[in-house]
Amino acid sequence: MLDVTRVRADTPGYDSDPRMVFLDSAGSSLPPRAVVDTVVGHLRREAEIGGYRAAAERLDDLAAVKTAIGELLNAPPGSIALSDSATRSWTDFFYSVPLAAGDRILISESDYAGNAIAVLQRARATGARVERIPSDHSGQIDLDALAAMVDERVALVSVLHAPTNGGLVNPAAEATRIARSVGALVLLDACQSAGQIPIDVVELDVDALSVTGRKWLRGPRGTGFLYVRPELARTMSPQRLDLHSAAWTGPDEFELAPDATRFEFWECDVAARLGLGAAVRYLLDLGPEEVYAAIAARAEHLRKELPQIPGVTVRDLGIRHSGIVSFTVDGVDSVSVRDRLAADDITVTVSHAGSTLLDMTSRGLDSVVRASPHCFVEFDELDRFLAAVAAL
Repeated sequence: MLDVTRVRADTPGYDSDPRMVFLDSAGSSLPPRAVVDTVVGHLRREAEIGGYRAAAERLDDLAAVKTAIGELLNAPPGSIALSDSATRSWTDFFYSVPLAAGDRILISESDYAGNAIAVLQRARATGARVERIPSDHSGQIDLDALAAMVDERVALVSVLHAPTNGGLVNPAAEATRIARSVGALVLLDACQSAGQIPIDVVELDVDALSVTGRKWLRGPRGTGFLYVRPELARTMSPQRLDLHSAAWTGPDEFELAPDATRFEFWECDVAARLGLGAAVRYLLDLGPEEVYAAIAARAEHLRKELPQIPGVTVRDLGIRHSGIVSFTVDGVDSVSVRDRLAADDITVTVSHAGSTLLDMTSRGLDSVVRASPHCFVEFDELDRFLAAVAAL
């Protein structure tokens, strides 16, 4: 069983505010001390000897970041490209997929605005078509509808693993099998799932997967990574290159990096990347399965108790659920709920319709309150949150 006391002691946020109730790990979580010390320590070293020398001292540690991520995902380190966000990772891969007039791009109804906007932009530029995968009665991807939609013209299927606006978890492996049966590429947005749900890229069989560091992994902001299936990575030509992603081999020649490194640039925030590695290693040391179970138990507690409060409606869809719990309060708009809870030192956030336009519009919602407890949240803190919601 997870030692929650240890995890809380490892979280500097509780040093300054032991009474807080932090329920926004779906936004930007509280990093463990190992992450803070790693980032701050490297910045101090840069101040002492300069960024180049400081980075040179940590080359092995930087390589170990990909090793740790690979261990978490069951992926070889060479299939990982480090970036500054999940969005950067997602778009770097997506804009490298060849598209032509008549090609079809399928997106799920719960897809994120950043992904959808990129898809719409490229469709306008190339003449490709964007089509929505319907949801089934539970709200998850309708696998039968997807199977009926796919054909050899489908270039890419965008699958959102866990939406930003609620507790739904889409059946990613099943959707991938359907898409791959016609040769379509599958790009999985794991921004909200990595760090709270088991992810095995071999079992999922996706072509690419994008992740942020700041959410459930508890890493620094400005970090993320892209996984690309190794055999595919060797064939793709990213839209942007530099002297890290490729080598200048002759006056008119260059050679791409042999693996997912071709999706990276040389310049980066070294301290933040070391912090990301520390976050992933911290999760691995705790035991991912125990962390995932603790997150699920806390979310289910809220999912069970919130509907008992008069006027509160839980808005989560799906059969399988994530650590995100979305809800509304009758007569109180979501922003007011967030702000009134903040006055009680309870942190939640709001997901607006613009972030997941297709899903929210279809359900007639303009916003929802989002509570996302990580493993370091105690159950008595959850009950304090529930009491505060009832007091609204």
